[in-house]
Amino acid sequence: MTGERTTAFIRSLDQGNTSFLNEIEREAGEAGVPVVRPETQRLLKFLLQMQKPRRILEIGCAVGFSALLMSEYGGEDCRITTIENYEKRILKARENFARAGKEDRITLLEGDASDILKELAGPYDMVFMDAAKGQYLSFLPEVMRLLSPEGLLVSDNVLQEGDILESRYAVTRRDRTIHSRMREYLYQITHDPRLETVILPVGDGVAASRMREIAK
Repeated sequence: MTGERTTAFIRSLDQGNTSFLNEIEREAGEAGVPVVRPETQRLLKFLLQMQKPRRILEIGCAVGFSALLMSEYGGEDCRITTIENYEKRILKARENFARAGKEDRITLLEGDASDILKELAGPYDMVFMDAAKGQYLSFLPEVMRLLSPEGLLVSDNVLQEGDILESRYAVTRRDRTIHSRMREYLYQITHDPRLETVILPVGDGVAASRMREIAK
């Protein structure tokens, strides 16, 4: 993980987002709703420019900040499907999408991602995973099914504030299941022959995985 001085310096160079996105981020902070960290936001914008995805699937909408960020910087042709299970956050996300005039470009699906993913039809050019960290591993088979050839999977918060580096017995008992599942998830995405994965110490850790082009 990068030190505080390094993080502050990098943030000082960032050109930031639109005033509307800044407002949504501020409101989320006041409500105690976590959103993607500034360094992760910058990485997402970079990947969007590089990948130019036309269809994005987001698992974990919260109040809609990251979906709005991706819609803002993903280009006019970009369409986003996002999933959220928490009713209060669903209401706020829909309100934010309406405020942004993005209702025609962002589709919010309500319910448990484990159920919804099975009903979706791909392919998606990009999947952004930012839901319950203990569920990443169980979501992975459906995500792999839905990813397009050479599609991009971006998984947030994979370093768990540095806890992922510790022994299972060094983390609190209530966090051990999440800890072991995240370790297994990282092993899977770095050892699956269909994926090329890099794990970056950005924000709280981001894994970027690209579907390989399989030779025929």
